[in-house]
Amino acid sequence: MKQKKPRRPLSCTKETTLTNEKFIELYRYLKLTRMFDEKTVRLKKQSKLTGGVFTSLGQEATAVGTAFALEEKDFIAPLIRDIGACFVKGIEPRTIFLQYFGRGTAPSRATDVQFHFADLEKGFVGPISHLGDMIPVMTGILLAARMRNEDRVAVAYLGEGASSTGTFHEGVNFAAVKKLPLITIIENNGYAYSTPTREQAACTQFVEKALGYGIKGLQVDGNDIVACYETMKSAVDYARTGNGSVLIEAMTYRRKGHAEHDNQAYVPEGEIEWWAEHNDPVTRFEKYLSEQEILSNQQMDDMAVEIKEFLNAEAEWAEDQPPPEPVQAAMNVFDNSFVSPAYKKQVLDK
Repeated sequence: MKQKKPRRPLSCTKETTLTNEKFIELYRYLKLTRMFDEKTVRLKKQSKLTGGVFTSLGQEATAVGTAFALEEKDFIAPLIRDIGACFVKGIEPRTIFLQYFGRGTAPSRATDVQFHFADLEKGFVGPISHLGDMIPVMTGILLAARMRNEDRVAVAYLGEGASSTGTFHEGVNFAAVKKLPLITIIENNGYAYSTPTREQAACTQFVEKALGYGIKGLQVDGNDIVACYETMKSAVDYARTGNGSVLIEAMTYRRKGHAEHDNQAYVPEGEIEWWAEHNDPVTRFEKYLSEQEILSNQQMDDMAVEIKEFLNAEAEWAEDQPPPEPVQAAMNVFDNSFVSPAYKKQVLDK
């Protein structure tokens, strides 16, 4: 069984408020995301990385385009496939490389990998394995912001599979009732691990779930980065001005397995190849930039060279950092109640 036609979204690129300068910045984030994933896959195959590698191949435009519409003060709670949103919010590749390499100076001190950490100054709260659970966390952040009279919007990313969880319902419903400026982005990428969307929900479109909560629902072509930006900009403006929550369904496709260990045996023959040839978000945007004479092919090639050199330098720097000391690595992982406060402070301060 081959998939010959994509699922049809409700929106496409027509008009945009982006300037040529912003187009170029947006493209750099998109290309950085694609090349970062390619770099980590190579490092994984060289057995240099700890833990699993989860790439966003085929759906980079959703994370990058939506995050690009946010302000610096806004918060995001991305998923493991939303690395592009992290870059837009100011998380540096070297920081994530530190996590992957398991270095002692990584935010998690080598107790976890990828971007399972937080940087509240940048408005970034990393994902956890319990998908959907970050929606209530974002509602909490927004409640705190309301109490402090802070003008913030918060975004929770999740896959269509996570919309079947109880925390999705509780978080979205609570935000709807309290009219919190929460934007929930359902990345409909075809599969919840190996479960196809047709076996995940009875509704024909996940955007329909917005009706049950009495909130605004939008659907967008998740592989059209400009459409993602404009749709998100509309949602942010709506939420920030006191109208309440928004649910966005981004129609996209995951061309890699759940992680590098997943061989995607559950995918129909020819489906991945079709999406790679006809609906790749990077190729689509490059074609658009070329046709609009915003960037030439040579300029895009030059940018790719610059990004490659940048990522190599970031990875080399991170790999050269020292591993954690054994005692320090175990601190706050196991029960350290038997350790004296003075010794614990001494270890953690190293």
